[in-house]
Amino acid sequence: MARHASLDGIRGDMTERVIYSFGRDLRLGDHAGLAALARLGRVVPVIVIEPGTVARLRRSPRRAAYYCAAVAALDASLRARGSALLVRRGATGPVLRGLARALGVRTVGWSIAHDPHGVRFERDVQSVVEEAGIRALPVHDATVVPPEDAALVNQRGEAYRSLTAYVARWRTLVPVAREPDATFALTEIASEALPEPAEFGAPSPYEGPVGEAAAAHALAAFLDGAAVHYASDRNLPAAEGTSRLSAALSFGTIAARTVVREACARLGDRFLLAEERLSIKLFLRSLAQRDFFLQLAWYTESLEEEPLQEKMRGFVFARTHPQLEAWRCGRTGFPLVDAGMRELRATGWMHPRIRAVAAAVLCFDLGGDWRVGRDTWEQWLIEDAPALATGNWQWSAGVGADLAAYPRIYNPLRAARRFDPVATYVRRWIPELAAQPDRTI
Repeated sequence: MARHASLDGIRGDMTERVIYSFGRDLRLGDHAGLAALARLGRVVPVIVIEPGTVARLRRSPRRAAYYCAAVAALDASLRARGSALLVRRGATGPVLRGLARALGVRTVGWSIAHDPHGVRFERDVQSVVEEAGIRALPVHDATVVPPEDAALVNQRGEAYRSLTAYVARWRTLVPVAREPDATFALTEIASEALPEPAEFGAPSPYEGPVGEAAAAHALAAFLDGAAVHYASDRNLPAAEGTSRLSAALSFGTIAARTVVREACARLGDRFLLAEERLSIKLFLRSLAQRDFFLQLAWYTESLEEEPLQEKMRGFVFARTHPQLEAWRCGRTGFPLVDAGMRELRATGWMHPRIRAVAAAVLCFDLGGDWRVGRDTWEQWLIEDAPALATGNWQWSAGVGADLAAYPRIYNPLRAARRFDPVATYVRRWIPELAAQPDRTI
């Protein structure tokens, strides 16, 4: 069974309806999955809240609230176009099969997951759909350039394991064109209620703007402002110098293609200074690294639990440590690390540079298992990107796609002096240290 269906030889009929099942792609614009289905007919937009989704969201109440807000925003966008989201709860394969039969639909599509669990899940869904005589059309949407693009396969016909080589090739393939909009259909079938935070154990709705319009606004604000200082400010957690788009990208309220295209357009401004151009290029590199980890997960299903580097698979990592709970709660005594962990627990986000320092403390100072760190952050992060989490944690632990001579070990005290020299960030998240002099902190 093909993991990625092709549209070659398929002709569309605009009198026909097709089903699109939303997952981590909660938007309408620049949407590869919707565009592919729209070539075949008018799209019936469906979202299936299946048991795996419920279990995943229950592990993180803040993430569940964000998800519900994103689904509500998607439904509002569809209603503005004269359609509405068709909500169902149950096992995805049988639900899609039943809806397809009820609506006389011959094609069902969705956006492809890249994490091993998602790949296996979608393989089962595809089997259920195709065994019923219904065409399945899974489409790559999460990456800027699909991992199966022949231009992104190395000379041995395999996925890239070197980030430097991958980025060099990736840069020759972007920006990519915007996907065309879809036409949506109305149905005679009543929808179930939209998901609510309480359904997943979240005590309250998400506070803050969520959805396609909110993500587009955040991107525009970043490119108009902080992006030109990204080279320096990305290392300063107190500077608010990153895009803060991780949650929006993970739930697909904005396409990575859109972010890259808009960043490339900003780079085309001939009035930018050399330092400002460097900043935007480094931001683009971070998006290339995102694609890099997604393509690694796509080609390597064992990554979820096994190190990418074979020589590290027999290494025994510690699953417990006397100071593990102190690390989790932000009580290690390293102010920069503790501030990051407290920011994570309070907001569902942690500054990227502080993530690297906190991960190094767990993996190298405590000798902890990278999977313990990944699973701990899974409980608190809003973003829902398991393939990226695994890739980044393996990278930090020196067991993944890392060709450096030595692991990336951060001295947490030196990092504090470098990244938070006057302790602005530490004072924000550790109020009990606020009155102490910079040098003491």
